[in-house]
Amino acid sequence: MTMKLKALGLFVFLLVIASVPMFAQNTEGATNKTTLYMWALIVGGAVIAIASAAGAYCQSKAISSALEGISRNPAAAPHIRFLAIFGLVLIETLVIYALLISIMIIMINWGNYA
Repeated sequence: MTMKLKALGLFVFLLVIASVPMFAQNTEGATNKTTLYMWALIVGGAVIAIASAAGAYCQSKAISSALEGISRNPAAAPHIRFLAIFGLVLIETLVIYALLISIMIIMINWGNYA
């Protein structure tokens, strides 16, 4: 089994374990709004988890490639460093956008579901 497959399996297992209490609640008299709110919480959490995992992976690859480039050509270090930092800023911005989107998903009509 490859390392990526093990990590993916562990992620799915933990996601299922974390969502079990939400599905174990009593749903008698539950309205569609309550169900929609529960799914919004799950989707919001999944969006930020996937975005942060993808961002961390991309940042590690970018730093690895930049350090490898600097070690091969030390004269180009300032240019490589600038482009690496600029790329890391853009990757982090995408993760922050995912956080904002998940917050908006969770906060839609906050008081109308309880």
